[in-house]
Amino acid sequence: MFATSITRRPAAERFHSQLDWLDSWHSFSFSSHYDPAWMGFGPLRVINDDTIAAGRGFGMHPHRDMEIITVMVEGELHHRDSMGHAEVLRAGEVQRMSAGTGVVHSEINGGEQPCRLLQIWIEPSSTGIAPAYEQKPFELLGGWTRLLDPQRREGAMAIHRPVQLWRARLQPGEQLEPPALQGAAWLQMIDGALEQPWGLQRGDGLGWQAAGSEGSAAPAPPLTASAAGADLLLFQLD
Repeated sequence: MFATSITRRPAAERFHSQLDWLDSWHSFSFSSHYDPAWMGFGPLRVINDDTIAAGRGFGMHPHRDMEIITVMVEGELHHRDSMGHAEVLRAGEVQRMSAGTGVVHSEINGGEQPCRLLQIWIEPSSTGIAPAYEQKPFELLGGWTRLLDPQRREGAMAIHRPVQLWRARLQPGEQLEPPALQGAAWLQMIDGALEQPWGLQRGDGLGWQAAGSEGSAAPAPPLTASAAGADLLLFQLD
């Protein structure tokens, strides 16, 4: 048996925030959207799929004691923070910010077209750490591309939690074996669709816990992209 429990989060059932400059879909409770049944999945606290209008964005605002990961999907985002960083995050790049004891930052779409990103919050293993910032480009060459890894294997970044994160972009009809996973995992669709094994569409999320005792292996079935292809994130959670 592949898993003892499966948590499915259809895209249309996510929380939705619509402003004149922001179209945001929240997989879990966020801001004014609150549901005690959807407070996260393990240490995974937030997955927001944001589309930001040109010239607009999030002004300076604070965070603390949270690992914040931004996966840039389309366009560009201009980042500034209280640590002195002023960077441009472009499609294909990933930003990792450890808020720790406190950081103030802004994220503004400085381009001429709307930009799209996934913002992810993960609870750190310990609080009160020093704030830190990092961003890197990742080329999707086929198969699984490591974005987060505690040992920084294959050029991945590390956060203050033993979480692994992969991204895969599948061609139409392509089949891909998932990596060997332990414990809990979450799959988030960025674009396209998976025909097998779960029939997931853009924006859908799926979490599972390994069969047997906590920490035992959870061999997921092969993933097969639809005729539209598929772009997805896969989390290994502790």
